Amino acid sequence: MSTPTLRQLQGPAHTRIYAYGAARGENAVPNEDLVGPIDSSDEWIRQRTGIVTRVRADKTTDAIDLAAAAAQEAVEKSGVAPSDIDAVIVATISNPKQTPSASAIVADRIGANPAAAYDVNAACAGFAYGVAQADALVRGGLAKHVVVVGAEKLSDIVDPTDRSISFLLGDGAGAVVVGPSDTPGIGPTVWGSDGSKADAVGMNHTLTDFRDGSAPWPTLRQEGPTVFRWAVWEMVKVARQALDAAGVEASDLAAFVPHQANMRIIDEFAKQLGLPESVVIGRDIETTGNTSAASIPLATHRLLAEHPELSGGLALQIGFGAGLVFGAQVVVLP
Repeated sequence: MSTPTLRQLQGPAHTRIYAYGAARGENAVPNEDLVGPIDSSDEWIRQRTGIVTRVRADKTTDAIDLAAAAAQEAVEKSGVAPSDIDAVIVATISNPKQTPSASAIVADRIGANPAAAYDVNAACAGFAYGVAQADALVRGGLAKHVVVVGAEKLSDIVDPTDRSISFLLGDGAGAVVVGPSDTPGIGPTVWGSDGSKADAVGMNHTLTDFRDGSAPWPTLRQEGPTVFRWAVWEMVKVARQALDAAGVEASDLAAFVPHQANMRIIDEFAKQLGLPESVVIGRDIETTGNTSAASIPLATHRLLAEHPELSGGLALQIGFGAGLVFGAQVVVLP
């Protein structure tokens, strides 16, 4: 008896980003509010990070609330009916529960139930990972429209006395809708990991340590110099690879939107890439802070609001963080 040939799905040849949505924490927290416990100053934080103030959410707001608000705006601006969203991907490290996924709740809240839904834990590269997967899902025929959200409430996992990362972090969410396109709108993704540097940034304890009383509530920590060197030297190579993979040059870009890790990293990154002055650089960190998976879509959302003339231009986006993990791609701005 012969084995029947299986059918395989095949989607459209090209995809693009239709629209962006954003949600930021309700409260502006200036440097002065944080310097006491870390024995520091407003000037020290500004010089090291470029941050003047950061947004943090109310105690009653969680990462899922932020994700749903950002996703709703993206869907409304996209012109795609919520019932036509086939998949929802939420990139986050701050879902208040290990399970259920934030994405399933977000899908229901935005009216996309019964869309496929899953979370991605890739820290600051999570949004770039999500866009890569949305592109693949649509072109593979598994979904026609996909919502990708980067959402974090990092203030829940901050130690106010920690000088390595606490003053950097903010809360927020950014989202996009990805769907079919007549022309290529999302370039090939260059992504990867280096688990040998897993200790460079991440949680300082496990939940089981906390449960057993052998450690306090787990919070984020980082080895600043290690992360800085890796971000500037190694990630510039990844950014160049993403340009090469897309078949474009730095001079073809309208915008560059790196993960908003630190203003010094962003500035050094742009310098190493040799970006021409015509390229607008997404800089959201000064008043939002580092929001991990949310930082790229939040910075792009702000960029498009401040520079609507960039619509239709090419943007290089790159995320990098705990893992260590990284992901980059060139996209056409909606």
